[in-house]
Amino acid sequence: MNVVNMEQTEPRVVDDPEASRFEVVVDGEVAGFAEYRRAGDRRSFTHTEVDPRFEGRGLGSILVRGALDATRAAGLSVLPFCPFVRRYIERHPDYLDLVPGNQRARFGLPADEPDRPAAP
Repeated sequence: MNVVNMEQTEPRVVDDPEASRFEVVVDGEVAGFAEYRRAGDRRSFTHTEVDPRFEGRGLGSILVRGALDATRAAGLSVLPFCPFVRRYIERHPDYLDLVPGNQRARFGLPADEPDRPAAP
């Protein structure tokens, strides 16, 4: 019996600006993407999709977290038109600051960031 060691690589999130989307890549294959439109200092996320063959692995969350982290690093704000991105921000309020305060109500997000414990 031959045993083949097929190590899987960790999912990577990459920006493909020419296609206006972030992609999550697994073993060299695009497993999903988050489309966006860029306007000035804002990135509007419009659609997120994970290939059905890759569902159930948490890749959608890995993809959105990577996309939001890259957007933060670029100094851009976020308009979460995509329901998946919006729900991710709701569940991870550390990303709420990426959505401009005057735009949050439009997406059903809280106007203020949640209270954080004061530093000692």
